[in-house]
Amino acid sequence: MTKPLEGRTVIVTRAASQAEELATLIENYGAKVILCPTIVIRELDNYERLDEALDHLYGYDWLILTSANGVEFFLKRLINRGLKIEDLDEIRVCAIGQRTAEKLHEAHVHVDIVPSQSTAEGVFATLSEFVGGAERLCGLNILLPRALVGREVLPKALEDAGARVDVVPAYQTVLPEDLDRGKLSAMLAGSGDCIAFTSPSTIKNLAKLFDTHDLGKVLPGLAIACIGSVTADAAVEYGLRVDIQPATFTSADLAHAIADYFSK
Repeated sequence: MTKPLEGRTVIVTRAASQAEELATLIENYGAKVILCPTIVIRELDNYERLDEALDHLYGYDWLILTSANGVEFFLKRLINRGLKIEDLDEIRVCAIGQRTAEKLHEAHVHVDIVPSQSTAEGVFATLSEFVGGAERLCGLNILLPRALVGREVLPKALEDAGARVDVVPAYQTVLPEDLDRGKLSAMLAGSGDCIAFTSPSTIKNLAKLFDTHDLGKVLPGLAIACIGSVTADAAVEYGLRVDIQPATFTSADLAHAIADYFSK
């Protein structure tokens, strides 16, 4: 029986250290996968703000973690500061996305809520409901460790509701040092059928690499696949038309959506 992606080539832009799962899932549908990481995830140059937050951990009511990367780097720093996982027991924990929740469970961190919608609006609504109404967010102290550069929608919504939010960097995403623009151009213009983006950073860095705000010219003829609405918004911002976007934001859903798109 022919697989839905037989004879197709899919370019995956996820960081090399995390691309294997998605690549394997896509290959299982019959595609050839080209790994083209446009980001590298690495430690911060300066941990001052995160360290200060960790030193005052007991002052927080909530910890909100927005990604599996956030979990990994936050917990690593927590341990490095001489703290224990049990020190999080008294704090409510919100995990954005199933993968984030799984990563926390693997580290034996309790998770109080996983919003069904991974958007800022979805997280705000779930948090409000959990505490008994948006007015109950007033006066809460919230720690939100994340990438050095991130969206301000959720922190702003929480602050507007009267919460005090400490947004602290836990890791950074940078351009890979060894990316060859000429080689990349040739590859993108060549045999690819689809390019998969897994975060806004994967799109922004590609645009940075080509010194353009219009990636439509760089990626002609490629189907554009985005893992979620935030990534899709970034794609549109950079001149792309999103062809593929699963309803839920996991690697398995993205691979399935790509297969579904090409089987029609």
